[in-house]
Amino acid sequence: MNSKKCNAVLSLLTFITMFVHMGYSAYAYVTFYYNPVLTKAFSIPLAVLTCLHGVFGMCALFLKSDGTRADLYPRKNVRTIIQRISAAMIFPLLILHINTFSLLQTTSSEGQYLLFWVLIAVQLLFYIVLIVHAALSFSKALITLGLLRTAKAQKAIDRVIYCLCGALLAITSFAVVKGQLTMFLHI
Repeated sequence: MNSKKCNAVLSLLTFITMFVHMGYSAYAYVTFYYNPVLTKAFSIPLAVLTCLHGVFGMCALFLKSDGTRADLYPRKNVRTIIQRISAAMIFPLLILHINTFSLLQTTSSEGQYLLFWVLIAVQLLFYIVLIVHAALSFSKALITLGLLRTAKAQKAIDRVIYCLCGALLAITSFAVVKGQLTMFLHI
């Protein structure tokens, strides 16, 4: 299996673990249920797969010159450009995301409410960036693996994935932010 197909498989596995992790997080915040074993079981595989997918993607882009000229036809490559920009934003936001809970706890206990709200906003930005990247990448991974062959099939899959990702974004954003506001600001 070549590196592009391997990365497509990593992309799809990352997509699945993202859905599981975000779904569990939404459930945990809505019900105020915390299980450290489940939290790690759902977050560590996602982090590992995200990092592997990122490394494979960067290698394909920079070492193999895999489509590095997205700027030649900007209208036709809007998806690719957004996909690459969102990919570049994931890692710095992921580092902050991993520490968001403790940072929110600290800022709220020290009365640093401006920083608290900035963290909430950045957390929402992370969710948006992650979902946008995943939604734009899903059908491309299927095409790379030879599982999608027509533009019509891609368009249909894209619609379904955009709806699922939009719902996941809305549910997770609402549940997590509401839970964190309740815990830290007692709203």
